[in-house]
Amino acid sequence: MLEENTSNSLLAFETLESNVRAYSRTFPVVFRKAAGAILEDENGSEFIDFLSGAGVLNYGHNDSDFLNDAKKYLESGGIIHGLDMATSAKREFMEYFDATILRPRDMTYKFQFPGPTGANAVEAALKLARKATGRQTVISFTNGFHGVSLGALAVTGNRTYRGAAGLTLVGAVFMPYDGYWGADQDTSEYLGKVLADASSGVDLPAAIILETVQGEGGINPASKIWLQSLELLCRRNGVLLIVDDIQAGCGRTGSFFSFEFADLSPDIIVLSKSLSGCGLPLSLLLLKPEIDVWQPGEHNGTFRGNNLALVTGASALRKYWTDEKLSHGVTETGRILNQRLQQIAQSSGDPSLSVRGRGMMLGLDCNTGKLAEKIVHRAFEGGLVVERCGAEDQVVKLLPPLTIDGETLQRGLDILDSSVHASV
Repeated sequence: MLEENTSNSLLAFETLESNVRAYSRTFPVVFRKAAGAILEDENGSEFIDFLSGAGVLNYGHNDSDFLNDAKKYLESGGIIHGLDMATSAKREFMEYFDATILRPRDMTYKFQFPGPTGANAVEAALKLARKATGRQTVISFTNGFHGVSLGALAVTGNRTYRGAAGLTLVGAVFMPYDGYWGADQDTSEYLGKVLADASSGVDLPAAIILETVQGEGGINPASKIWLQSLELLCRRNGVLLIVDDIQAGCGRTGSFFSFEFADLSPDIIVLSKSLSGCGLPLSLLLLKPEIDVWQPGEHNGTFRGNNLALVTGASALRKYWTDEKLSHGVTETGRILNQRLQQIAQSSGDPSLSVRGRGMMLGLDCNTGKLAEKIVHRAFEGGLVVERCGAEDQVVKLLPPLTIDGETLQRGLDILDSSVHASV
């Protein structure tokens, strides 16, 4: 028997939970409730949340409208689990998403609900691209992250994650992402040369998969010109373009899709994380009708199309995406956030600190993982939850809720400011 639990005791987690746990090591308290941008632990201490469930909680914690719709659905006896059977919840979500998101953008896509996680959706996207083209290779990019199941891991760059696979990962070729060779080098030209050269050693791929802003890889934003060059290469070579919008989508960069600023038309769009609105697991592929070559049941999963998550996802669309108010707010808050981060970096006395990102997906590059770790630790002690990312965990990643109020945002930035200046 374990000793009796006390407030914020981590004994049960240290004794019973696997060593694989990560966030509970960085934030060593027991959280018990949350609202908006505030987390509360078992001692009643409050923390400002600039992590947002690693991008799952774009609309903050426990939105009352989402929860009320979920309660009504549960009390009505609505379907919770239905495999991929037709349900009223799924129909409402698809029709509302089509009417609210796709048609106003002149986008025509089929919906595929794979398993509930982002990695499940990436796996489905890769399989579909290979089936539709009859080719095997997929091109991914340096610092890309697409999940840790084997197919998704094969197109993920980080050696730590790749090394945990325990076998050789195949089917992917990595190319330099925008800015990987420096700001003055257009890496899309290299990719174009490789695809055009029959002796490059790189087989013509089934697809190119990318994030328009790399999240786990270090908050690396791609330029409009680079993204458009990639799409042109895809069209010239009959290669499918897959945009992984799992973290950068659902409004994180301002527009609903992160690629809208570049006027892209991806063949496959991968969505998850904030799609359900309130943290329930849900993922989705949007695929152009002409590549919908699946046979019935050819790609399946027991938990595809989480009906309760579809209910709250539709609620999020109704509340935030019938007009441009949220998008404009994200753009303005992102500007404020970026400006304050620039000030923090410039006043730190460390010339190596820099800021990058887009919208409300921003990072403070500390150049070393040691400094970033110190900042994150001090921030948590001061009441701010924020994580690290990048190849060496050298970037402090800021993902506050898109709906955060100005006063809470500034309090969080004040804590970060103090943490940076106490750490450099």
